[in-house]
Amino acid sequence: MRMKTSYGKAQVGVYRTYVRPLEGLAAIPESSFAGRSNELFAMEVDVEVFGDNFLAAYTEGDNSNVVATDTMKNFILREALDFDGATAEQFLWFLGQRFLATYPTMGSLRLTGRQVPFEPASVPATGGFGASHVLFGQQRGDEAIFALDVGRDATGLAHLTNLSSGRVGLQLIKLTGSSFASFQRDSYTTLPQVIDRPLFIYLDAHWRYIDPLAAMAIPSYVPSEQVRDLAATVFHEFVSKSIQHLAHEIGQRMLLRWPQLSEVSFDAQNRLWDTAHVSEADPKIKVYYDPRPPYGHITFTLARS
Repeated sequence: MRMKTSYGKAQVGVYRTYVRPLEGLAAIPESSFAGRSNELFAMEVDVEVFGDNFLAAYTEGDNSNVVATDTMKNFILREALDFDGATAEQFLWFLGQRFLATYPTMGSLRLTGRQVPFEPASVPATGGFGASHVLFGQQRGDEAIFALDVGRDATGLAHLTNLSSGRVGLQLIKLTGSSFASFQRDSYTTLPQVIDRPLFIYLDAHWRYIDPLAAMAIPSYVPSEQVRDLAATVFHEFVSKSIQHLAHEIGQRMLLRWPQLSEVSFDAQNRLWDTAHVSEADPKIKVYYDPRPPYGHITFTLARS
């Protein structure tokens, strides 16, 4: 028999105050995001550990090499106090190095994270309103996610083997400037061809770096907020003939803006509303209602050759 095992701790909530500010980012024309002050840095972290050193726990009930998952949780929370970076990717890489340096029985591990968005409240300030530095509100909606694999090199030191970043849960509705026509038709086809239609999409975007360590250097770091803004800008500007057409345009723009990326990928759903009523006086005025499932679904990856 051959065995492959992993174990770990899921959904470790980490709330760290006064992390290094995120600044010095490269600007792009599609986004006004230039950084954040990081008074509150909040993440949900999963850790998954791999290695043959833990097989005896399965086959013999021998736990002598096992690091308890509760210990992993405590380790993450304690080490977060010493974190001196500014981004979620830097935090996961920091934890991965610390884990392997502390526990030699761990062969490799995977760290995944979800940034918990807390935005500064808008409060009265001199000359109008400004962002509070002490009051924050948890936001609901799209969010940043990350996955990082750490192994050991020939000397036993931590080696970053894989990194994926993403912005998931985007929900974008465009009232005009989209179409879907000239598709294959047969006796099963009931969908009409539409030259101009509203388009409501759910969109997840992911990206990888040519060199994963580039994400640890702020000048080459790609913030998920800029990806979110770029996707919205392209959707606003581009007259698309399908969701596939739109995803390709967003992907091309991302690879143009960030030459340090090796590939981008998308997972999208068509949540286009159904039409209930149209005004006889002005056909632009319409009433829509939520569509019934199932929903159209596409995936797309664009990689540099």
